[in-house]
Amino acid sequence: MTTEQLIFNLVTALGGLAVFLYGMDFLGKSLERTAGGKLQTILGKMTSNRFKGFLLGAGVTAVIQSSSATTVMVVGFVNSGLMSLRQAIGIIMGSNVGTTATAWILSMAGIEGDAFFIKMLKPTFFSPIIAVIGIVLYMFLKSEKKKNIGAIMLGFALLMFGMDTMSGALKDLGQLEWFSNIFLTLGRNPLLGVLAGTVLTAIIQSSSASVGILQSLAGAGLVSFSCALPIILGQNIGTCATALLSSVGTSKNARRTALVHLYFNIIGMATFLAAFLLTDALFDLPLFADDNFIDEKTVAVIHTVFNLVTTFLLLPFAGLLEKLALKTVKDKKEGEKEQAVLLDERLLGTPSAAVSRATQVSRQMAEQAGKAFLSALDLFENYSEEGFAAVKELEDQTDKVEDAL
Repeated sequence: MTTEQLIFNLVTALGGLAVFLYGMDFLGKSLERTAGGKLQTILGKMTSNRFKGFLLGAGVTAVIQSSSATTVMVVGFVNSGLMSLRQAIGIIMGSNVGTTATAWILSMAGIEGDAFFIKMLKPTFFSPIIAVIGIVLYMFLKSEKKKNIGAIMLGFALLMFGMDTMSGALKDLGQLEWFSNIFLTLGRNPLLGVLAGTVLTAIIQSSSASVGILQSLAGAGLVSFSCALPIILGQNIGTCATALLSSVGTSKNARRTALVHLYFNIIGMATFLAAFLLTDALFDLPLFADDNFIDEKTVAVIHTVFNLVTTFLLLPFAGLLEKLALKTVKDKKEGEKEQAVLLDERLLGTPSAAVSRATQVSRQMAEQAGKAFLSALDLFENYSEEGFAAVKELEDQTDKVEDAL
């Protein structure tokens, strides 16, 4: 490969990556906007037991295509006092499983076959059609609902186009020995693979996007099973960065919620990595060979199996995860309670959740104002300094909530 070809392929791969990441972000935001406040309202209420919380977290994340958005919402709900730490744990576990839906959608890029029906299932065939329909809905129709549907279709088309562009450029780069050696090194050093997956996901703050990049590399024939597994384990740890950052400056329970997410993935990573290394040491399985290259679908399978098995193992021990988080972030005094934040600005990252919460607080403010008004009327007949101070306090609180709204 000449220098000119190398530069061209690198630029094409980076361009494909940029379109892919933008498509992922655009699709996620469009799905959130279309879902409105309904999912967030359900998320804040239907959490009476772990299993229900797990199903809810998986469902919401599969719909909005972002476990980061789900966990940040949960941190915001816990910080606002709308949800307890125990309720949040099941939802967080479910969000890890729900995020695997994106990998299965992206695995369609690896469909092989010459039959016309098989070709129709490939993104290279239907993505342009979806893009054309999407741009018509988005640009030429006045209905907000139809515009949102068009935005979802455009985001999906951009996602697939970016991935296809990346895969095409990476196939050519895979012919270079130094480039393919990078992935051989990651396969032979699992800890390095975990670190690479963690750092990449922490930087782009999306495990779905980083798994998609890995699938592009797999589609180019560069990734072996022994390389993919540690990277995926690291990607699941890296996705915790978003929730950890969002928990800075929050209540203790909100910080504990973010830590539960981290502990869940660290324990899962340690379990899977230990099983992988032990099996590799005891048995010389062809599955772990350096030349056992995998495709996009296998990456999706590994990602799904990891999250399902980890959830299956840890869901019964959710109480122990809660205790671990309580040990890590301790109360200053026994029985200490923090005042909940009525309006958590972290919810602004998901506007529909912020609007839903603002509506609830508006109702509370109206009730508070009504109470202050009735108390003030009562003072005309039964005046007291204590009653006057109580009305003034209610008025001050109402003013603060109004400013925040």
